Amino acid sequence: MKSQNQKIVSKFGGTSMGDASCMLRSAQICLIRKSCLVVVSATSGTTNLLLELGQKAEVGDWLEVERILKLVTDKHLRIAQDLKISQPPLAALKVMLEEMASMAKGIFLLKDGSIKAMDTLVSLGERMSSILFAEALRQIQASFQDQEKVTWIDARDYIITDHQFGKARPLVDQIAEKCNRLQGSNFYVTQGFIGSTVDGSTTTLGRGGSDYSAALFAEAIQADILEIWTDVPGIASTDPRLYSKAKTLKEISFKEASELATFGAKVLHPATLAPAMRKNIPVFVGSSFDPAQTGTWVRREVEDYPLIRALALRKSQVLVTLTTPEMLHAHGFLFQIFKVFNDHKISIDAITTSEISVSVTLDNSALLDKNLIHELSKFAEVQIEENLSLISLIGNNINHTPGLAHQIFSAIPEINVRMICLGASKHNICFLVKEAHGPETIRRLHELLIT
Repeated sequence: MKSQNQKIVSKFGGTSMGDASCMLRSAQICLIRKSCLVVVSATSGTTNLLLELGQKAEVGDWLEVERILKLVTDKHLRIAQDLKISQPPLAALKVMLEEMASMAKGIFLLKDGSIKAMDTLVSLGERMSSILFAEALRQIQASFQDQEKVTWIDARDYIITDHQFGKARPLVDQIAEKCNRLQGSNFYVTQGFIGSTVDGSTTTLGRGGSDYSAALFAEAIQADILEIWTDVPGIASTDPRLYSKAKTLKEISFKEASELATFGAKVLHPATLAPAMRKNIPVFVGSSFDPAQTGTWVRREVEDYPLIRALALRKSQVLVTLTTPEMLHAHGFLFQIFKVFNDHKISIDAITTSEISVSVTLDNSALLDKNLIHELSKFAEVQIEENLSLISLIGNNINHTPGLAHQIFSAIPEINVRMICLGASKHNICFLVKEAHGPETIRRLHELLIT
């Protein structure tokens, strides 16, 4: 890697890749920060367009296919023109645009948009943006009179995964082995979100997986710092759209940030912190639109550990309650339940149990799997409650602080709380409310416990 005191991996999100000026501004940050490896997302909105492209092609709507192809093509060629990129990267970009059109036609003709095919199609978003960004970095580098080489690399040669298309599992040891190649005095530019199987099939790490990719690269090259550059000035005490007085956090611990990401904060992908935690790599979150702001540091150890650091809200939750007398004093019942969820690859967010029932919270998208409820109904009565939000309070020693629950629920006396989870983690207490009451609950608790 670059011969410098620190190895810094920088990741830039879709808004930071939004147009030529965004790319140039992000490139300038890389040069100032002396990033040795840069991971980029697709340009803002492109992944959604590519997913829609595949869906429209599969159902045979060719007019919509042509419309989306033109949108994506025009967008990337406009950025290329604004950057005045040279002929070799322009040719590479056009090859990718042709690949996009060919894939859309193939899905249209076969009426088959398999998850495997969609992974290859959506991978084009990151592949195209990284071609453009590498050229932006070369231009900014020239103004810095920096002679180090900008090298574009294909993340699929390094992020090796299993065959679970759509949400592949990285093979960490193989990634580390592949990344041993990244030596020399270079600025490496690569893609987030994508990887490949051992036999070379393109995979993706799931939506929002670009942060995860950056963390995997940082772990593999034993980076000193991982930077996540986005369109907000750091991690906030709650979503500013819910409460205008939300504060940007100066710092937050790995454990707190993991809980916050898992329970609804959008700034960090929930999986991002695992590789950083394994290697104890500090993570910085800042705004590429205002890099002078202080941002947020995520570290193993922080200066203070407040009782409540932040609040999160996760919308579109459902509560599934399974009831059967057979659960009383019986072993194996929970195993049966979790096996059904495991077989359907559905994640449970929170769980409570009584003598004859168990309640779990799920994202409402889980109900699209009709077989899930059918299988659960084989051994229990199933009750489903929809239109709920999960409120999470993230902090420290929550399960050992007398009076906290009284404070929380006294602040929302007229709001019905459907389920409470406390005790599994000293960093989190969460509960369900009706979706309509979610924002007000966040505002009141923030005023009481943080401001």
